[in-house]
Amino acid sequence: MAEVLRLEGIRKSYNVGTPAETEVLHGIDLALDERDFLALMGPSGSGKSTLLNIIGLLDRPTAGRLLINGEDTGQLGDGALTQLRGRAIGFVFQYHYLISAFTARENVMMPMLVDRGRPDAAMERRADDLLERVGLARWRNNSATNMSGGQQQRVAIARALAMNPDLVLADEPTGNLDTKSADDVFELMREINRERGTTFLLVTHNDDLAARCDRIVRVVDGWIAEPSD
Repeated sequence: MAEVLRLEGIRKSYNVGTPAETEVLHGIDLALDERDFLALMGPSGSGKSTLLNIIGLLDRPTAGRLLINGEDTGQLGDGALTQLRGRAIGFVFQYHYLISAFTARENVMMPMLVDRGRPDAAMERRADDLLERVGLARWRNNSATNMSGGQQQRVAIARALAMNPDLVLADEPTGNLDTKSADDVFELMREINRERGTTFLLVTHNDDLAARCDRIVRVVDGWIAEPSD
């Protein structure tokens, strides 16, 4: 089974070289293979948001190595890093961040537009296929404002899959939903994980949802508190 993500001795410090220098991650080791579905948990201030930003290539570590599909991201310039992030990683957040004036189809097409520059029929077909997969084919021409919270989050999941990423980072994706909608969204991610082999890293405070993941990794005070394997 192919390895999608590897962290080796990841450290992160702020205010480097000043009297206020503070290290918030203290040598994180973690690996994820294709088809993994991992829950990342930890209290506020534990460093998990910093870790997620580094894994998502939104920030660089102070030390250590981060590999995506075997590629050492520390060797990449900003442009190559942006391209890798757009193609290899999908993001689902607690709030859906859909563009309210756009239709569901147009929102799902956004990552493809960013990557390729202009819309085409293939993008529309890809968006329609994904909306059908998340159960929203009938709503593809609806604007985001004319959808329920659960439907909006399903559109956000479809958008995260637009570039067929190897890894999806889901940061509290059910945090703003009622119990049934949260369960539906979680089950949708699990189905996609099983059917497509997409690797998921789910940040959650929900113990019940975490228990339904394949593994749980806890971050406490910048350290992995439990074995990652």
